[in-house]
Amino acid sequence: MLLDGQSAADIQKAAQLLAAGELVAFPTETVYGLGADAADDAAVAKIFAAKGRPSDHPLIVHVPDAAAAGHFIAGGIPAFAQRLMDAFWPGPLTLILPRKEGVAAAAAGGQASIGLRCPGHPVAQALLRACAQAVPAVHGLAGPSANQFGRVSPTTAAHVEAEFDASLAVLDGGPCAVGIESTIVDCTRQAPVLLRPGVLTRAQIEAACGQPLLAPEELDAPAPRASGTLESHYAPRAKVRLMDARALQAALDVLGADAAHIATYSRVILRSTSSKVLRRRMPDDALEVARQLFAVLRAFDDAGVRLIWVETPPDTPEWEGVLDRLQRAAAG
Repeated sequence: MLLDGQSAADIQKAAQLLAAGELVAFPTETVYGLGADAADDAAVAKIFAAKGRPSDHPLIVHVPDAAAAGHFIAGGIPAFAQRLMDAFWPGPLTLILPRKEGVAAAAAGGQASIGLRCPGHPVAQALLRACAQAVPAVHGLAGPSANQFGRVSPTTAAHVEAEFDASLAVLDGGPCAVGIESTIVDCTRQAPVLLRPGVLTRAQIEAACGQPLLAPEELDAPAPRASGTLESHYAPRAKVRLMDARALQAALDVLGADAAHIATYSRVILRSTSSKVLRRRMPDDALEVARQLFAVLRAFDDAGVRLIWVETPPDTPEWEGVLDRLQRAAAG
């Protein structure tokens, strides 16, 4: 059931469905989320069932603003976390904070912490505000990516429709502008810890919070479990392999005219004597690659290729989020 994100009536309809314990897919600037009332454990269980996702793998909860986040947070917000909210909310940043006891336990995967994000997409914002005014009120939406667990995230309403049956309500807000999931920073201890990179760079985060970012391996105790941090994730049906430009061209040269069922995604222009190789140019700009990455992987799958050969992105800060997604896709 496709709903129009530009229609106030359809946004109200989506909010009413969510308040009634149903699922609704909704757009954010990163990817489309599969939403449920975060405080309704029975509704959240429907997300895990629909996605085939383990129930101990926590979900990110979307809130309309920092004030609404207080419904889920135990105690005060650390000063560095507040600075990150002030700098990047609304936007593609998730903060993990201590969870208020008795609230959103299922969405948190049973942990004492919870991941919170304030999305910047206008349709997501309109939906969250309509949910807050619904009866009963919905204070936040648990919203993992609206796809089968471990597979390529959706960046259009059509991608969501391809993943689930026609009974799911999908609020169409157009293509996602960012294209990969949010950066995740753990704020449950005395210093910020980067759990998942995104389009925000380490330098941007450190400048905003006034402290250096730590890595999980630098901690004495394990970091909280977080969305999208498993070794294998974001994987298309075709096998993904990362190679440098020289190895890519050499592989095509070896196969020659016999190359088939292969797609390439590279910044360099590749040559092939086979007309059956599907080639797509990777932009030189990391933000543009992030925006189109999941759509490209889905298009290759739709074309029926068996192998996707991707030129390894540069090992520089602005490419960290894209490289992370590609490495996890290649592990699938």
